[in-house]
Amino acid sequence: MDKKELTEILFKLTEQNGVSGDEFCAAQTAASILEKYTSDVTVDDFGNVFANIGKREEGKPHIMLDAHIDEIGFIVTYITDNGFLKISNCGGIDRRLLLAQQVEILCSDGRKIFGVITSTPPHLETDDKKAPKLEDIYVDLGMPKDKVEDIVSLGDRVVILNQPCVLLDDMVTSKCLDDRAGVLTLIQTLDLLKYEFESLNCSISVVLSSQEETGERGAKTSAYKINPDMAIAVDVSFAKVDGDKKDTCGIIKKGPMIGISPSLSRDFSDRLIRIAKEKDIPYQIEVMGGTTGTNADAIGITRGGVKTVTVSIPLKYMHTPVEIISISDIESSACLIAEFLRNGVKADV
Repeated sequence: MDKKELTEILFKLTEQNGVSGDEFCAAQTAASILEKYTSDVTVDDFGNVFANIGKREEGKPHIMLDAHIDEIGFIVTYITDNGFLKISNCGGIDRRLLLAQQVEILCSDGRKIFGVITSTPPHLETDDKKAPKLEDIYVDLGMPKDKVEDIVSLGDRVVILNQPCVLLDDMVTSKCLDDRAGVLTLIQTLDLLKYEFESLNCSISVVLSSQEETGERGAKTSAYKINPDMAIAVDVSFAKVDGDKKDTCGIIKKGPMIGISPSLSRDFSDRLIRIAKEKDIPYQIEVMGGTTGTNADAIGITRGGVKTVTVSIPLKYMHTPVEIISISDIESSACLIAEFLRNGVKADV
């Protein structure tokens, strides 16, 4: 697929809401796209999407390719006497950006209504140096309590509104590029291999896992179910912006970040680095001193252990409604994974 088609699919994915624990819409959209590559596509009761390719055989390694389908957001916890909503976070929210945001409440009956997070006018603000606590946040729907209760239920999810758009120089911005960018990477990987499935020396399960942002729960159940020999967790990681240290971030448009960590397989990391060098695929190294904070942590300790590695896409402004990635990094990441599946899989896993 070319950049235009990749961008169109990415925006189709990001426009679907999928707050942790309520991923159905996003999961169904992604599943419909994966059906282009295999008829064996399912969505389980946990919200995980599975797309299986190739026949699983003795002596033939089975590879799990994971990206999480869920996104950060909020959940309605209470309706005040004045009709305002109290909310709590689903995943790590940057509280600094919440005040005066427009939000969408995803009602349990399928309706979507709009609201705004309240804010104090600067003229009346007495302390503007601290980010608001979530317990001090209210959502104003412009209606009294009795009307709000007719529409909104406790437990409904809430997302900050955003309009995805194309920026200059191969960049795009949207909410939930963490981790729909990873989902798109796996779709593009399959597209690169679509005429080669039968010749691969492995079978594959693409998993778009649920509830990563709330504890990697979908990856745990999926990896246990699949019992893979090896796994690649595709996620995003921090891209450098002005003021960041070079040694703690990747560089956007410089290719995927291959993870090295005590919790990852060093052999697997080295394989990907070797392939990137041999195939002249741009890449970066991401060194982590402990666990990775991704689904790789859950997958790697499944059953008797799984050789696992991370491939991360550099992303600016993580966990905000204006995340930014480069489409070229999606292409490079997919190319690296495809080359591994073609040439880097060994039977002695």
